Amino acid sequence: RGADALAQTAINIRGLATERTGVRPAVKGVTDDEVSTRAALKRAGLSFEESDVLVIDLMDRPGEIAKVARRAASAGVNFDSVFLIGKKDTPAALAVGTPDPKKAKHLIEKGF
Repeated sequence: RGADALAQTAINIRGLATERTGVRPAVKGVTDDEVSTRAALKRAGLSFEESDVLVIDLMDRPGEIAKVARRAASAGVNFDSVFLIGKKDTPAALAVGTPDPKKAKHLIEKGF
């Protein structure tokens, strides 16, 4: 239902993951437009929670995720959640949730 609600509003889903932690599955998604996403999900009558994620652009080659992890660890930045966004042979991205977004954003701005 959520994917249909977003499609009807022409919202691009950049990343999608699911997990079952209780009775109902949790769906985690990243879109290009948080305001329209929120409105579309509300119109569809779907309950949801929001959390900020930072999107880190990567090259699609071995070692890129390890480089991000080493750099974050060295800077004392912890990640609560991470998921990969991308397709083979195209630029990829990591969507990361962190308890310290300001520190993580500074790390990203310094580049990888």
